[in-house]
Amino acid sequence: MGFLEIRNTTKSYGSVEILHDIDISVEEGEFLVLVGPSGCGKSTLLNMIAGLEDITSGEISIKGRVMNGVHPSKRNIAMVFQSYALYPNMTVGQNITFGLEMHGTPRAEREKALAEVARLLQIDHLLDRKPGQLSGGQRQRVAMGRALVRDPDVFLFDEPLSNLDAKLRVDMRTEIKKLHQKLKTTIVYVTHDQIEAMTLSTRIAVMYQGYVQQLGTPKEIYDTPANVFVATFMGSPAMNIIPAHVVMREDVPHAKITDADGNEVLLRFSQPNLAEWDGREILLGIRPEAMTDPEGADRQSANIQTLTNRVSVTEPAGSDTFVTMVLGGKEVVARMRADALVRPGQRFDFAANMEKAIAFDPKTEKRIAP
Repeated sequence: MGFLEIRNTTKSYGSVEILHDIDISVEEGEFLVLVGPSGCGKSTLLNMIAGLEDITSGEISIKGRVMNGVHPSKRNIAMVFQSYALYPNMTVGQNITFGLEMHGTPRAEREKALAEVARLLQIDHLLDRKPGQLSGGQRQRVAMGRALVRDPDVFLFDEPLSNLDAKLRVDMRTEIKKLHQKLKTTIVYVTHDQIEAMTLSTRIAVMYQGYVQQLGTPKEIYDTPANVFVATFMGSPAMNIIPAHVVMREDVPHAKITDADGNEVLLRFSQPNLAEWDGREILLGIRPEAMTDPEGADRQSANIQTLTNRVSVTEPAGSDTFVTMVLGGKEVVARMRADALVRPGQRFDFAANMEKAIAFDPKTEKRIAP
């Protein structure tokens, strides 16, 4: 049994079910990220763990204790909100220790806990200021301090970085990661940002339309997505999804695709089980970094396939150059070295790492497992 157990949990408003049979087991010290687009149910699920939303059916337990119907104040959880939710008339120190004071914690213990948390978050010099005198990043540290000072069983983060600018968001992401590595706390973190999900988590639950589409480590989610939604949601730029047909050549399955000029392209698969799909349509998934220039191709791969195609657009991006072409009637993005000599309109030799290619069933959009 996990430290935090979510079993067959649903949530309905009237006759409309918005969360469907959620099953997630979180181990002690794990960093679970709930990620998905707006409206997928991730914040609702977090609120159910916190006790801010009732559970329609199923069960949520923490440390073996069932939480259904237990008041939020009795769950020993701490929540960090997107809006910080600081009291404007209190100092930073008062904001951090207010919860302890309400629980009757002696003054000496409060001051000791405040000093430890302030030092950990490097906000010792801010304790006498009011929230209105702080930057966004400083307010977020105070909100985190208020959660940390209580030493809860589970920390819940609801899109805590979404109000920060891009650079500060990256900095705070690193701080949260370091904090988790140091304290080994159990965290459930909600975000719509897949970069946050990949960099922070030990495991990710990708959600869409009230269902958990896939639960796994960042590597599992990225390398072996369960379906087309996960494949295209996780990763920037997104995985290319290309209509193709499976054809057999010398008993080896190949993907048959048309290029920008209508020519037939054959790419050899590394998945032998696709032989049973001979003559059938599939969706070929390949990430931009697996479609590159020959000099930049992975030297460790045993299956680099070359194809020549016309370049539509080039986008220099500092350390990389992104190249757009058309394959199978779809725009496909290739990720190349910054100094790759490629220009719009030319026919260019691309290198596809077919060891990284994934086949999806076009009807169910689920991955065809090896």
